[in-house]
Amino acid sequence: MSRILLGVSGGIAAYKSLEFVRLATAAGHTLRVIQTANSRRFVGEASFAALSGAPVLVSEFARDPLRGAFPGERQPDHEPIGHLELVANAEVLLIAPASANTIAKLAHGLADNLLTSCALAAGCPLVIAPAMNNRMYEHPATQANIATLASRGAVIVEPGTGRLASKGEEGVGRLAEPAELLAACERAVGDLDLDVAERRPGRAGGGGRLAGVSVLVTAGGTREPIDSVRYVGNSSSGRMGYALAAAAAARGAEVTLIAANVGLPAPDSVRVVEVRTAAEMKDAAEREFARSEVLLMAAAVADFAPVAAEGKIKKGGRGKLELVLEPTADVLSALSAARRPGQTLVGFAAEHGAEGLEHARGKLAAKGLDAVVFNDISRADIGFDAAENEVTILTSAHGNGAVAAEHVPRASKELVAGAILDAVERLRGGF
Repeated sequence: MSRILLGVSGGIAAYKSLEFVRLATAAGHTLRVIQTANSRRFVGEASFAALSGAPVLVSEFARDPLRGAFPGERQPDHEPIGHLELVANAEVLLIAPASANTIAKLAHGLADNLLTSCALAAGCPLVIAPAMNNRMYEHPATQANIATLASRGAVIVEPGTGRLASKGEEGVGRLAEPAELLAACERAVGDLDLDVAERRPGRAGGGGRLAGVSVLVTAGGTREPIDSVRYVGNSSSGRMGYALAAAAAARGAEVTLIAANVGLPAPDSVRVVEVRTAAEMKDAAEREFARSEVLLMAAAVADFAPVAAEGKIKKGGRGKLELVLEPTADVLSALSAARRPGQTLVGFAAEHGAEGLEHARGKLAAKGLDAVVFNDISRADIGFDAAENEVTILTSAHGNGAVAAEHVPRASKELVAGAILDAVERLRGGF
């Protein structure tokens, strides 16, 4: 596994760096974390210390209790120069989020804090993940600074596009998702020369707790045609399924993602199968399930489909248009009936209101699942097409009828995905 030095600069996206630490340590990597003064206004150092298992560094003048060593490694018997020892031991330096201010310092060779001093002294690969308001990111000065760093060999993990921290603003500047950051670090370490690579006990990306496990994820919402141009659909964006696929891949799993009408970029190292309708979802899921060990059925599959008309229905002088809806096949029940020993099945229950949890419990039993993830779609701030979610994970203890419930408070879908995969690993005896 790899030794990752994470630098966190000031920005609201610092909360995503916590999930990066969780993903990276789950995959077997060791981390040290450096925080700038401004980053501590957003996320406290105690959070990073708890997840990394090592003291967080905030100043070049403060003593490092580990003397520059990474968790589990022998400390030097002298007091080394802190920033030099850190980067000498690190196999990759990731700065995420990288603010416009920090990027400008790096481009111009400034070393006015511990993070920039480490970057200037680093001989290991440097991975930079910008995160800021779109106007700051698109400013010619920022673009020139990023180009300068890239020309010197830094790996730039491009920010995403979407809702930004400022109320009502959207655009480019969102920090890349934690799984993308981890994949970038693992690729960068893989590019090291052989003598460095040979010092690692294992190759990056292959030693997570789901290493080698075949995981099938479904995401998005099916669309059932009314005629040749119209359809009946739902509000699922596919974000939860995509977060699960990315997180599983980051843990070393071999992931296949069946995506129904999703407009998101495909996660790294994930095989994607695109479908449109419930019937296509059923065919693809049955084909892929036979060779999968874990199923995460996050897609919103239509329960009913219209009897589709030939061609396009003309409005003409007609008044009402009445649709005849027929039930679709229950994809998850069919897969459960065909399961073989050793497979782990997780369903999702998007229910409305106070009775939802009981409906989810019923689904767990009726479909013979190992777990059901329940979320309340009556809330506008979570669930469909939202960046965050709040769920309850119901797990079944087969044989005695007991059901355990784990509440996951409102968090990014990436963090929720991590909690779901933790539950999967427990079901599979991973702890």
